[in-house]
Amino acid sequence: MNILIDIGHPAHVHMFKHAAHELMQHGHKVLFTTRDKEFEIRLLKEDGLSYVSLGKKRKSLSGKIHNLIGFDYKVWKIAGRCKPDVFLSHGSITASHVAFVMGKPHIAFEDTFNFEQVRLYKPFTKVILTSDYQNPLSQDRKNISYAGYNELLYLHPKRFTPDKTVLQELGVSEDDKYVIIRFVAWNASHDVGHKGMTYENKIKAIQSFLPYAKVFISSEKELPQELEQYRIRIAPERMHDAMAFASLIFGESSTMAEEAAMLGVPAIFLNDNSTIYTQHLEHSYQLCLNYSESSQDQMKAISKAVEILSTDRQAIVEEYALRRKKMLSEKIDVTAFLVWFVENYPQSAQIIKENPDYQYNFK
Repeated sequence: MNILIDIGHPAHVHMFKHAAHELMQHGHKVLFTTRDKEFEIRLLKEDGLSYVSLGKKRKSLSGKIHNLIGFDYKVWKIAGRCKPDVFLSHGSITASHVAFVMGKPHIAFEDTFNFEQVRLYKPFTKVILTSDYQNPLSQDRKNISYAGYNELLYLHPKRFTPDKTVLQELGVSEDDKYVIIRFVAWNASHDVGHKGMTYENKIKAIQSFLPYAKVFISSEKELPQELEQYRIRIAPERMHDAMAFASLIFGESSTMAEEAAMLGVPAIFLNDNSTIYTQHLEHSYQLCLNYSESSQDQMKAISKAVEILSTDRQAIVEEYALRRKKMLSEKIDVTAFLVWFVENYPQSAQIIKENPDYQYNFK
């Protein structure tokens, strides 16, 4: 079987890398298509995965239209050479269009429910895989729910063991507290209208955290000179190791908030439209705290962060480990499920539709 996986974000490399290796071990051929955007290419190289770069993305409105047409054409040409039997993605418009034209199935993961994007790929997609919490696609005929989260594709304990040597790279000891703050660029289509934390409150957060923990900043955009000293300086592929031993993940990234939850690390997420999955993780497992971007909520979030950082470290570690254990007991190894689903498609879709509990064979 030939499988084409279209990547639009560094997290998507992590999502599909373990499944790709297992599929290749089973004799299938896997090719990734990617944009030269952040560090997707570096991650693909690091994992020894075959890929074709589609080039840089354009950010203007006219550029986005150019991206849509240009990337569709490029992937169509690539697919003409490698002849995929199935396309995989996290809600890729391009993968859905090319799969449809070629008469092949497109299987998409979805968790952001950005319907500006969903409307453009859903008509051309055979199956949309979503987590098993209530969401806008739950009743859609194309939807199949699975007991897990996208991030469990790579942070399930069967797939990831954190490497403590990252502490040496960070210059901290096992007993030290540190917080990773994440700032985003706010230039994605679903970020329109968002501003995130004010500069003043970014400074306030750092000053408030420093008496209790070392501060590291991960940022999608340039940092002001006075904040540059806090920039985390590790290889991108080491970020999950660093997160696993952190005392807190704080900031504007829903992906990093959910990754923290999968690792049993306290997460504070600020966004006016907190995602369905971060809300679910808060209400069902108390693994994530959601705040709006309002000035009042920004201050509340900083205060809550200080409360967590000032609490006995071991007590927090043990409490969140119990919460994570409960969450994992109710979820599956999503990579094992995905490999089975792809290898047995379309029969696999019918099996899960008729017997949703079948997925628990992949615990």
